[in-house]
Amino acid sequence: MIPPDLLLKAYRSGIFPMADSRDDPEIFWIEPKRRAILPLDGFHCSRSLAKALRSERFTVTCNAAFDDVIAACAAPRPDHPDSWISERIAASYRTLHAAGHAHSIECWQGGKLVGGLYGVGFDRVFCGESMFSRVTNASKIALAWLVAALRHAGVELLDCQFITGHLASLGAIEISQNAYLDRLMQAQDQRGAGWLSLPEGFAALLAAAGAAVSPAGDAGTGGAAGATGDLGAGVDGVAPEGALSPASSPGKFIAQSLTHTS
Repeated sequence: MIPPDLLLKAYRSGIFPMADSRDDPEIFWIEPKRRAILPLDGFHCSRSLAKALRSERFTVTCNAAFDDVIAACAAPRPDHPDSWISERIAASYRTLHAAGHAHSIECWQGGKLVGGLYGVGFDRVFCGESMFSRVTNASKIALAWLVAALRHAGVELLDCQFITGHLASLGAIEISQNAYLDRLMQAQDQRGAGWLSLPEGFAALLAAAGAAVSPAGDAGTGGAAGATGDLGAGVDGVAPEGALSPASSPGKFIAQSLTHTS
């Protein structure tokens, strides 16, 4: 396992780990010459994505099932039978999550985890690592909620590592390594008043959308991380209950905010 202090230091320097395969015990440190970022004011919310957001087909949570999300991201897929997320890397991010610097966004449908993403957060930076989707639009919904929550958190830099056609369609751009490092250093230098962690930004997003706090043990559709922590992993793939539960329509709120700036 990579010690959390070393892993966080690497991200602060613009470096991240990968492995050649799921069973590979070796770690390779990567510093791309071209870096993908998603400008938080440039997220492209298509009409179909806005419609999916407004439909409220998914319950979206933060840090409710981190272990399940990273396991799903590392699982074999038809187009990606192997994964760069080795067990050593997954264990490292689980430890970093326990330390409060790795976070997940989950999409639930019918009580089942159907999509999500995870990444590393520090200062005014969030480094997206991987996402997965088991039903149409689930990972896009997770990313839309992430962007909206990071805006409320005062984050300045959303790192996507490598550009793909999928990310480009959502507004990601590619910049040089030097340009990325400049943005990274600037985002770390401006970590003072007004900055929130992703879970805090998520809670602020729900509050802005008119969310309410449901009593612990209330049979809601799913819990979301509050301003000070995480609810732990889901049980048998079902989102934990209690904590923040949407009382109005945060999906409509997010769709409106993203379409007005994209």
